[in-house]
Amino acid sequence: MIVQRILPFAKELITSHIHSDSTVIDATCGNGHDTLFLAQSVPNGHVYGCDIQQTAIDATRLKTKAFDHVTLVHTGHENMISHIHSAHLERLDAAIFNLGYLPKGDKHIVTQPDTTITAIERIFEYLRPEGIIVLVVYPGHPEGQVESEQVYRYLQNFDQQQAHILQYGFINQQNNPPYVIAIEKR
Repeated sequence: MIVQRILPFAKELITSHIHSDSTVIDATCGNGHDTLFLAQSVPNGHVYGCDIQQTAIDATRLKTKAFDHVTLVHTGHENMISHIHSAHLERLDAAIFNLGYLPKGDKHIVTQPDTTITAIERIFEYLRPEGIIVLVVYPGHPEGQVESEQVYRYLQNFDQQQAHILQYGFINQQNNPPYVIAIEKR
């Protein structure tokens, strides 16, 4: 298959940039699926996950309770770097964001463009060369459309000497389908 769906492609991007001892970030824990995937992918590393909703942290904690190399923090992704142990920051290879709202959660609580951009900047600063930040963007709801436009504009102006930035998505689907943005540090 040449064309992959959005979430498998996002995970493949992460997998291609991490090692068993990498430090990785799930910047939007949600229901814990990405945190679990990361925990399984870096058995000798460390996973840091955060979310602004305690219900998301609780759901993620249940999914990852078998792993002792996962640290979950009830905070916004713009604050995540300050919760990472300095030794782990030296091995920061990847971060993943699923923007928008918590699936099956309160659709009024959504990620915001300003905090997302701040989180990208802070994580990028500590990301190792050839590390990656993967954003799964959901422009199919009004707040998601606004966030999509602002994050996209910000990344269009990102210094190409510092990062390669890729957009991957389907152009023949209705209702503003989700897409992936990958930021690979040079």
